[in-house]
Amino acid sequence: MSEKMLPIALSNRHLHLSKKDIETLFREGYELESFKYLSQPGQFAAVEKVDLVGPKGTIKGVRVLGPARSNTQIEISLSDSFILGIRPPVRDSGNLKNSPGVKIVGPKGEVDLEEGVIIASRHIHMHTSDAEAFGVTDRQVVKIRTFGERAVVFENVLVRIHPTYALEMHVDVDEGNAAAVRNGDLVELMLE
Repeated sequence: MSEKMLPIALSNRHLHLSKKDIETLFREGYELESFKYLSQPGQFAAVEKVDLVGPKGTIKGVRVLGPARSNTQIEISLSDSFILGIRPPVRDSGNLKNSPGVKIVGPKGEVDLEEGVIIASRHIHMHTSDAEAFGVTDRQVVKIRTFGERAVVFENVLVRIHPTYALEMHVDVDEGNAAAVRNGDLVELMLE
């Protein structure tokens, strides 16, 4: 087996909220409560959930991730987009320009989001030391091979490097299920 192995994780639908939108949805001065910490340092799944309402349907109980961000961002799968009736682009986190919006419904209010819904690009978080060991650079695009009965090669995988990141590849639930991978399975980074 290759020395270029790393864990994969499936990212379910979720959203990151701005402080302003947290206060609109929950109440003034509200702080998100941590439900569990995520693999990336400082990031957590919050206790709070909201409903997403699109032109064709609603998805109830969507988990909020913390901490608060400067802009509200919703990450869904292609399957989710059919339920909502919107056509979000596949984008890197934070690239929200000209993406569709939805209504976010919380216990104390609603936010009509003008833009901010994306299907997150598959990507790898790497600490700077991992990047050196793997021989890759920030924003490099690589391939990842999975193993097992439904093994696939994921192309167009963006490498994101930062000294606070923990090594992990992220795909959405649709992609992970298609490849029959589970959280923590090892996958292989392929350099051409």
